Amino acid sequence: MIDSNSFMVFSGTATKYLAEKICQSLNCPLGKLVMTRFSDGEFSVSYEQSIRGRDVFLVQSTFPTSDNLMELLLMIDAAKRASAKSIIAVMPYFGWARQDRKDKPRVSIGAKLVADLLSVAGVDRVITMDLHADQIQGFFNVPVDHLYASGVILPYLQQLKLDDMVIASPDVGGSKRANTYAKYLGVPLVLCNKTRSRANVVATMQIIGDVKDKNVVIIDDMVDTAGTITKAADIMKAAGAKSVRACASHCVMSGPANERVQESALEEIVFTDSIPYTHRCTKVKQLSVADMFAKTIKLLLENKSISDQYLI
Repeated sequence: MIDSNSFMVFSGTATKYLAEKICQSLNCPLGKLVMTRFSDGEFSVSYEQSIRGRDVFLVQSTFPTSDNLMELLLMIDAAKRASAKSIIAVMPYFGWARQDRKDKPRVSIGAKLVADLLSVAGVDRVITMDLHADQIQGFFNVPVDHLYASGVILPYLQQLKLDDMVIASPDVGGSKRANTYAKYLGVPLVLCNKTRSRANVVATMQIIGDVKDKNVVIIDDMVDTAGTITKAADIMKAAGAKSVRACASHCVMSGPANERVQESALEEIVFTDSIPYTHRCTKVKQLSVADMFAKTIKLLLENKSISDQYLI
């Protein structure tokens, strides 16, 4: 049994909807925090109650704009200066994660920079979900609890009870993730081999595997402009797939994504609520990860293993 007086949960502006669900699951109030904004766009953070000697959990996904990251950094700094016992950043979506290496000369490694910024600000631990690349955990010098959206997506797929199911990866890079789903469900795996002409633009795509008369489920970690996933769905449908749906952890859905999904062969696309989704597309469904994060927080406070959180 955790002592409700030993910890507090606070939220940044963008992820308050999820923090409220997490607090409801933990049966605790959401902490009082004020974000003061000035006319030039600058803002400051202040805690409206004492956090001295408490384990402080700060819930904030760092999707664009960069204000969300800056809010989190200021929240961490303010908590450190207010003598919090420990500061845990709960980041359901870790932004800049696609910049995890130098893929061409003279570019930054944004994921490493963000990890350094969080450490310098004073974070003691990070809880996140489905990093774009697992090795980003090694960019931190503090413990990282890396959760997986499969904990909510797999039960959803199982309750669909689809016959002749096939798991697909929209690109070779996501094959490990898709293969894990396929093994857990005991179904075949199909791959898509794609080439890009430039960022966010798919030039060509070929299917490796059989999708004829199959119910295909495409697995990915995030959907940004939806170019890859909708092209894959259209090609699979044209190749004779009975149905095509997609599941992804993070609902970035920027630019033309909503129109592309709506007009594609996808029957539905399932996300978690790690990122708020405001543009209503009838094919989009969101599953909440609030209980999963709440349970992880509870286990950490009780100094227990979180390994039972992982289905795969």
